[in-house]
Amino acid sequence: MNLYSLYMKLFVVSANASEMSLLERMRPPLDISTNGHLIDSLFWLTTKLILFFFVLVCLGLFGFSYLYRKSKHPVALYVHGTSKKHIAVVAAIGALVFIVIDMQITGISNRDYMEVFAKWPKETEDIVRVEVLGQQWAWNFRYAGKDGIFNTEDDIVTLNDLRLPVGKKIVFQVTAKDVIHSFSLPNTRLKVDAIPGRVSKMWSELTTPGLYEVVCAQICGTFHYRMQAKMTVYSQADFDKWQNEMQNRTAYVMEKDSADLYWGWKWLANN
Repeated sequence: MNLYSLYMKLFVVSANASEMSLLERMRPPLDISTNGHLIDSLFWLTTKLILFFFVLVCLGLFGFSYLYRKSKHPVALYVHGTSKKHIAVVAAIGALVFIVIDMQITGISNRDYMEVFAKWPKETEDIVRVEVLGQQWAWNFRYAGKDGIFNTEDDIVTLNDLRLPVGKKIVFQVTAKDVIHSFSLPNTRLKVDAIPGRVSKMWSELTTPGLYEVVCAQICGTFHYRMQAKMTVYSQADFDKWQNEMQNRTAYVMEKDSADLYWGWKWLANN
């Protein structure tokens, strides 16, 4: 896919977005990852629980306001809420909210993290490795070349243009050049902070080819809104074709005195 085709696809996506209804625009981005549904399900569970207790609070607020309205009770009764009965009621409600909402959400999120997201792909697996450098205000992506070693002359380096295949685990190692950014892939429901002087990690597996957004989820300065890149998801065959085309271009020029070009690092093992 050449640059012209990429921009034409972006134009079509933007045109379609302008024709969507308000309800369609409020829907979450299409989930294109194998594990994104776990985050979606936790989000909706949290929303439903909060709405449930919100309705209860509203019923109590308006219900008691109606039951104890002035026409029925012209003389107000003042209480300090310090009796054993009042303390017990408040404690019971607090415990109920803590157990039903907090403990349930914590248990599910901890289970998903330990059983799924914290199980990093092994370095011996056939995975795609990508180094990501955030800067004001762009995303830089680096793939190891045929030698499989990062920060050498045969690396593939792109600007605001992330290319990935479906059906293969992808490991990102992320850092920042200047300030704290947040590398976010909304269509996978995942994000990780990009911090200067530190390498953060994230992994995902994609399922649906197409053109998607890469954004910064951390306010990083005046032009934070410019921290937008495109993620093109291919079939494995098309991804291999793209890599070969990029590999056959002029070799990446190593300029160790240039922080803009010489920014990669030795790949850090996940285990």
